[in-house]
Amino acid sequence: MSILDLIQYPNSMPDEIVHRVPESGAGEFRLGSQLVVREAQEAIFVRDGKALDLFGPGRHTLSTNNIPLLGGLIGLPFGGDSPFTAEVYFVQMRDFIDLKWGTPQPVVYRDSEFGMIRLRAHGTYAVRVANPQLFVNQIVGTRGGYSVNDLDNYLRTIIVNQFNDLLGSAKTSLLDLQGMTLELAQTAQAALGASFGQLGLTLVGFQIGAIVPPDEVAAKIDERSGMGAIGNMGTYTQYQAAQAMRDAAQNEGGGAAATGVGFGAGMAMGQAMGQAMSQATQGAGQAAAAPTQPAATDSTAGASFCAQCGKPLPAGAKFCPSCGAAVAG
Repeated sequence: MSILDLIQYPNSMPDEIVHRVPESGAGEFRLGSQLVVREAQEAIFVRDGKALDLFGPGRHTLSTNNIPLLGGLIGLPFGGDSPFTAEVYFVQMRDFIDLKWGTPQPVVYRDSEFGMIRLRAHGTYAVRVANPQLFVNQIVGTRGGYSVNDLDNYLRTIIVNQFNDLLGSAKTSLLDLQGMTLELAQTAQAALGASFGQLGLTLVGFQIGAIVPPDEVAAKIDERSGMGAIGNMGTYTQYQAAQAMRDAAQNEGGGAAATGVGFGAGMAMGQAMGQAMSQATQGAGQAAAAPTQPAATDSTAGASFCAQCGKPLPAGAKFCPSCGAAVAG
């Protein structure tokens, strides 16, 4: 194993957070080796699993002055020129942006207007390493490299759990949640700070892209809003009947002519149904409003008539009051 007199990692991958030198096993260094740390990097010198020191950007010559623990660990025979084994972890200190989060399954939400519904949410977030030694000890371990993709699933789980709790305390309508995304995002970022800090990370940005119901719930909301926009049940019935007839004509494969006939028939049926509903409603109202009339009686029921003039005779009359003819007994 050759001695590493120059330790550096200039070409980090876009999504790489930590890179270890060497990637596997332990490297051989000696006092006097040069350590180059670039901007937006910090380097952690580790020996026997213990972090010895942290180096910021610049060129550093390894010595017992900047790594005082080395003297006791390796001894200084041969004037400190003897090699010793160690690893260096280069940690990227820049922001990792546009990371995605989202609810893998719809979340049950108690909506103040629609009742129990299911919601999905998604958005983006950004992180940065705040404590390199803690991050390497807690997350990276002895791996040769660690990327955002390696961490993404774990962080997404933390975010979704916290967001579910936050959403459960909102207690408002889905229609109002759309106007509260900025406030919810700020609250979520503050609540997630402690969980990210325990990993040596800081959450530098958190955004909510959308909070939406599943497709079937959205369809019901659209139908309800459509009915509210129509405002007349008779007209809505006409529309539904026309839609059904048109779909039936298209499914029968009758071509354009059949589609037109079906659509026209549907419209006629819808109009007839609407008129029938309107007339039934009006008839019921008129029937309820009309006063009850007593049954008519026939004043001539059981009366007798004059044989001469045909006029009705009073009961028990001997002579017709109209013509004076004698009434036959």
